[in-house]
Amino acid sequence: MGKHRRSNPRVTRNAAAVSAVALGATAVITNPAQAAEVVIPNTGFSVEVAGIENTPGLNNVPGIDQWIPSLSSQAAPAAYAAVVEAPAAVQAVPAQSNGQAIVDAARSKIGAPYGWGATGPNAFDCSGLTSWAYSQVGKSIPRTSQAQAAQGTPVAYSNLQAGDIVAFYSGATHVGIYSGHGTVIHALNSSTPLSEHSLDYMPFHSAVRF
Repeated sequence: MGKHRRSNPRVTRNAAAVSAVALGATAVITNPAQAAEVVIPNTGFSVEVAGIENTPGLNNVPGIDQWIPSLSSQAAPAAYAAVVEAPAAVQAVPAQSNGQAIVDAARSKIGAPYGWGATGPNAFDCSGLTSWAYSQVGKSIPRTSQAQAAQGTPVAYSNLQAGDIVAFYSGATHVGIYSGHGTVIHALNSSTPLSEHSLDYMPFHSAVRF
């Protein structure tokens, strides 16, 4: 018959508590380090736990140095403010200050005949109309459609304002004046008098503002 030895309940409880603390501390360790003494509350026991001093936020626990004496000599961690790098400033496109006056000038010529090379006031080609409308508000812009598209300040399709010049087709071979609400006033060709159409009437190329 084998011998049986009675366990001391107090020792058993203490051993269990030490094991629980050690296991719990080990579970949160991310970077191994030298072992630190961990005092088990109300037992008189302590245990060495490797890396517990590296536990994130441990120094912020009130009274933690009572249970991990080695932390008493460490200063509280510095507070770090998150530094967010501001995005680079995007240069704003100036508002079209005379936009509606430009539109009104162009609209007053709806129905006028198309004339290749004509710059108004009675007949127009596409860039002749835009040049003439701008001249009515005291602005001088390049004469040809390609030069107008190249020299103005680029404007995104979604940011169009009344009075902006819109270029169409590959190579910006045609231009018109954006009149607002998704329409453009332009002199299309010899078979079509000066008219107002939807922006999607022709393939969009680009837009500029002067």
